[in-house]
Amino acid sequence: MGRVTERRKVLRIRDGVVSSRPDTLVAEEPLEIRLNGKPLAITMRTPGDDFALAAGFLVSEGVLGGQEDLQNIVYCAGATAGGTSRSSGAESGGGSNTYNIVDVKTAPGVVIPDITLERNVYTTSSCGLCGKASLDAVRTTARWPIADTPPVRVTPELLASLPDRLRAAQRVFDRTGGLHAAALFTEDGEPLDVREDVGRHNAVDKLVGRALQNGDLPLSRTILLVSGRASFELAQKAVMAGLPVLAAVSAPSSLAVDLAAETGLTLVGFLRGGSMNVYAGEDRIALRAEAAQG
Repeated sequence: MGRVTERRKVLRIRDGVVSSRPDTLVAEEPLEIRLNGKPLAITMRTPGDDFALAAGFLVSEGVLGGQEDLQNIVYCAGATAGGTSRSSGAESGGGSNTYNIVDVKTAPGVVIPDITLERNVYTTSSCGLCGKASLDAVRTTARWPIADTPPVRVTPELLASLPDRLRAAQRVFDRTGGLHAAALFTEDGEPLDVREDVGRHNAVDKLVGRALQNGDLPLSRTILLVSGRASFELAQKAVMAGLPVLAAVSAPSSLAVDLAAETGLTLVGFLRGGSMNVYAGEDRIALRAEAAQG
């Protein structure tokens, strides 16, 4: 397994004083995701939770919907120091991941969507998936329509408390300052899981993939909080996992707002301190009567 952080020598200048010192950087390495032995995508990610990342990616692609759809995930032969593959149940075992290739094997009978079969894409840590043929190709039919999920109501005060809770859980960010994070919370604001990565889309995939592995999909009574902005892709990942609420500390994109409005996703942006903008799904925000009238 690759290291999450690496050390580099830097020239430090502070108030005119020059010094040399080691600095801790977040690691960024490529991960090739194969589907039933065929190359599907390459993403630049922070090593760790590779199997969860691959599983979550395939949830957003409409390939996986539950534990029963997944046969296993392995590092390809030659990807470890000993030259052997490992199953998804032994990701933390011996050896080191050197080639960064995982193969996801679906259970017999799982139908692979045509758009997934046609794709062989490169994704970056900054922009997520690139090269989608069209907007319609991205709008994969959701297995769990958000409009059909049990009602979830959250207060602005609860939402305002979440960024501090997320920040407190970012252990690698404290050392590097170079990671995005995504977190799942209950509708009462209790943290369920936090994942960090150089790409916010990877962090979300790791959350969703872990939920799939644990049999927790759909995530119909949870809140997803992401550092940075809310892109169309992040909104899509939330919808595909059955998440009713997506909150971001920065701005959403216009396509993210459009998708949220179409699917019933509650989308909150600029969640900072006690302020926030609700772009879609405002019916899930429990406002006091006087605040709503104002």
